[in-house]
Amino acid sequence: MNSLIKKYLHYIKVEKNVSPHTVISYRIDLMQFNAYLAQQPAGLTSDEIDVKTIDRSSIRMWLGHLSAGGLNRSTIARKVASLRSFFKYCFKRGFIDTNPAQLLIIPKKGSRLPHTVDEYSVNEMLNSIAPESSMERQNRAILELFYGSGIRLAELIQLNVDDIDFGRKQFKVKGKGNKERIVPAGEQALSALKDHLQTRLSILNGHTDPADSRAMFLTARGLRIYPQAVRKMVKKYMSEHTECEQKSPHTLRHSYATHMLDHGADIRVIKELLGHSSLAATQVYTHTGIDRLKQVYDKAHPRGQIDENQSQKQR
Repeated sequence: MNSLIKKYLHYIKVEKNVSPHTVISYRIDLMQFNAYLAQQPAGLTSDEIDVKTIDRSSIRMWLGHLSAGGLNRSTIARKVASLRSFFKYCFKRGFIDTNPAQLLIIPKKGSRLPHTVDEYSVNEMLNSIAPESSMERQNRAILELFYGSGIRLAELIQLNVDDIDFGRKQFKVKGKGNKERIVPAGEQALSALKDHLQTRLSILNGHTDPADSRAMFLTARGLRIYPQAVRKMVKKYMSEHTECEQKSPHTLRHSYATHMLDHGADIRVIKELLGHSSLAATQVYTHTGIDRLKQVYDKAHPRGQIDENQSQKQR
């Protein structure tokens, strides 16, 4: 079955144009499922497993195994989505006669509120970075861009120097599904990017290939920066200035959206800025700003507060 998994991954990468992150996630899910099947009494290796012999019962047993192992519903939901997509491909291409994953139900994800950092802590973190070296200048630019624009980690990784338009104070990114959008950049982020570009060439070296030479952000070896390096850097700086449980680039994205909402930005504008395809994905931020909404209600609604004189008369 390994060869069929490779064909499927090539299909979603080339023909469906899904993000590299999705390809990696689906590959992990399918290889784990294949490995589980190889551990069953039949004694087949992962290469010997015939996709035609897999039935709905085998899939449900694996999902039960994952659930018993303590895997959260969100992760299991993604693995179900991976299997449904894979078996749908196999059925349409004629590799199987019936689709065993067709009636699988994706478990509902738990409703988690996004992790955010308060404004004071974010400002303290950004102001604490002394851009003395080329890498420190780059780190500051990355952090300013995450919090100043709300872009995703994958979008930042793909960013090239010529994607930035300093004159119009904006830049273009490729979001999920390779959808391109224009994102405005604030003065602080633009200033940090300009400082970074002054010393960026010093990071380039003999290891840098032509494609990486266009990258806005680089590793110390002169290659296009990769996700784990960014996560590690963000976690380091956030650990020094915040007690937030989740210290990641996505936390800064959540903080960007929440703080925008707190300061009166229209949620439909935030949706466009974040690159969400539906408003439902953006509405989760309304829950994190509920305290501010309560304050606005108390001040604005004519019966939001009890009048002291009226209260005394009622006594």
